[in-house]
Amino acid sequence: MAKQQRMPKKKCCVDKPRCGRCPLRALAEGTLPPGYTVKKRRLVKVGKADKVLGRAA
Repeated sequence: MAKQQRMPKKKCCVDKPRCGRCPLRALAEGTLPPGYTVKKRRLVKVGKADKVLGRAA
């Protein structure tokens, strides 16, 4: 039986080497959940990326 994939963390902690739940690592490996992307080291939904980042800046 396959091991269940955990959701990536909401924000990258910038550790080296990258942790197992890093959103940047998931993006590079292609294991991000559908409908999610990474912007400015944060895990965001595709439709809400600009709104979330505008508030954070």
